[in-house]
Amino acid sequence: MKNRILFLMIAVVAMLRANAQNRDTKVILITLDGFRWQELFSGADSLLIGNKDYVHDEEMLKEAFWRETAEERREALLPFFWSQVEEMGQIHGNRNKGSKVDLTNNMWFSYPGYNEILTGTADDKNIRSNDKVPNPNTTILERYNNIPEGKGKVAAFGSWDVFPFIVNEERSGVPVNAGFEPATGNLNEREKFLNQLQQRIPSPWGTVRLDAFTHHYALEHMKKEHPKLIFISYGETDDFAHDGDYQAYLKSAHNTDGLIKEVWEFTQQDDFYKGQTVFLITTDHGRGTEPLDTWRSHGSDIKGAGSVWMVAFGKGIDPMGEVKDKEQLHSNQIAPTVMEILDMPISKEIEGKPMKL
Repeated sequence: MKNRILFLMIAVVAMLRANAQNRDTKVILITLDGFRWQELFSGADSLLIGNKDYVHDEEMLKEAFWRETAEERREALLPFFWSQVEEMGQIHGNRNKGSKVDLTNNMWFSYPGYNEILTGTADDKNIRSNDKVPNPNTTILERYNNIPEGKGKVAAFGSWDVFPFIVNEERSGVPVNAGFEPATGNLNEREKFLNQLQQRIPSPWGTVRLDAFTHHYALEHMKKEHPKLIFISYGETDDFAHDGDYQAYLKSAHNTDGLIKEVWEFTQQDDFYKGQTVFLITTDHGRGTEPLDTWRSHGSDIKGAGSVWMVAFGKGIDPMGEVKDKEQLHSNQIAPTVMEILDMPISKEIEGKPMKL
């Protein structure tokens, strides 16, 4: 009898410890807008890197990113992903090796993609454009902000100015810094400088700022406020692709790899995040491949634009590396996976199921 009671006490203590560890876990969800799985897994595209319609300095670009094998090319393009993340985490979506990640929405462009990622459910009925319409659906950011463990510990940063509507900032109460918005509140000196600099450096686009501003606003917020759930969306890759500038598309992807590395390295020296943080990285949609010019585009009429990818690393993530087994994952699994990591109840209306990471 005494042994049974002791066993039960040990089991209860173990359960309480596990729950406490879950409550201490933080999640950083990152997206690279419209970045193709082809470049993630094979690096620079041989059909594009030497095409003068899309590249203005072929010699420079090939020196930077062209290598003989796909493995060498992808590491040249994304050194953090393929020299560090591959060793400590999981990289899904190499369709050439049987790993598939797909959207469940049928729109295959940004707002529907982000809605699916952030809510766990596609909504082709209501989310049919990129218009600045408040999202009728509830994101994981809002759900977490509505429970005691997450209240005031959530934030979103994006380069695209539609994110305040995707997150439904007004209803959710989740602070969103996106587009050309400056940092607000009790600013440190670096944030004041970023606000000044953002006004003085023009973006090539009217609705998307340069990713360096999104990145550094997010990083400064993490240093000050230590959110437990933060969403960071980098946007340059999509817009350079729409411009038909493959050179800038590759350089931006390479730069974003370095930005993500900087966020990771910050979490490894900050006591709040160190050893307690999970990184999930993905994209909102794919792009075309055939005919060649469709690499610039996406949408339901572009073959392959519903094919995406996922990356996971950090606390508790099985270091599987590049997944080469046959599998089928979907973007609607990201939200419930975040909820499971953060020990949140998963609502019945969420269609996606948590991934086994």
